[in-house]
Amino acid sequence: MKRIGVLTSGGDAPGMNAAIRAVTRSAIYEGLEVVGIKRGFEGLLEGDVIPLMSRTVGGIIHRGGTILRTARSERFKRPEGLLEALNRLKELFIDALVLIGGEGTLKGAWTLYEKGFPTVGIPCTIDNDIAGTDITVGFDTAVNTALDAIRKLRDTASSHDRLFIVEVMGREAGFLAADVALASGAEYVLIPEIPFDLDKLCQRLRYARRQGKTHSLIIVAEGVMGAPDLAARLKDTAGYEARVTVLGHIQRGGSPTAADAILASKMGACAVETLLEGKSGVMVCCQNGHMVTRPLPVAWEEEKILSDEVLSLMEMLSI
Repeated sequence: MKRIGVLTSGGDAPGMNAAIRAVTRSAIYEGLEVVGIKRGFEGLLEGDVIPLMSRTVGGIIHRGGTILRTARSERFKRPEGLLEALNRLKELFIDALVLIGGEGTLKGAWTLYEKGFPTVGIPCTIDNDIAGTDITVGFDTAVNTALDAIRKLRDTASSHDRLFIVEVMGREAGFLAADVALASGAEYVLIPEIPFDLDKLCQRLRYARRQGKTHSLIIVAEGVMGAPDLAARLKDTAGYEARVTVLGHIQRGGSPTAADAILASKMGACAVETLLEGKSGVMVCCQNGHMVTRPLPVAWEEEKILSDEVLSLMEMLSI
């Protein structure tokens, strides 16, 4: 193996640049050439690549987004698109590929591996919904970004005796919403994993008011319903004046936290080491603070369970 490629695909997440930097410098340290593929699988199909050197990735560890940019590709999902991608890799003299992204990216890595091309994935998504790894690159930053906004909303809520309903990201997984709710001291959280109980929510608000709370906070994951929809459905706000805030894509941006920059760096270096060891068709995972590899299909075939402890603790502490 002489030359490896690296790409980012799917939704961007803080820490992607730190992972690109780690892959590049680790590979160069081991005597390999590195090629950056722009705009994910779509850029691969078009041969949109740039050489990556140590100085190319200098000063990017703290930057959000991805210097390689990202895109989704319907062409790659078709058999002819996959064949075209394999031919393009051959034309570019790329011997192996490191792919940084979420479930869709890891599935793309697996399809290439099944055709005999060496791949290693790095799980990078703010949703933290990839099985096999305790945490994904970008999750910690997204939690802290949402928390910072919510703490500012708390100031207004306490000043005006208001109920704030805050919508965070998370279409099919409630990891982000649950951690944000616990860290912010929210009175209630709505996540996809637990059926929504409107009566229980109203009871919770009434109980909080009886306990002397002058303001209240509800966190809702976008996969359950929109915050405006929830506000419209509430039968009883216990006398609170309700306000709605949708955080939206602000949760994807910004500089990675120290935790995410370190995680991305460790995963990037481990990905290169894994390829040099002759392993492929795997993703780098963090388990109990250690870097390990797991087969790529684990990401979507196994279910990542939200801890009951987090939900129980949140309910107990929000009284």
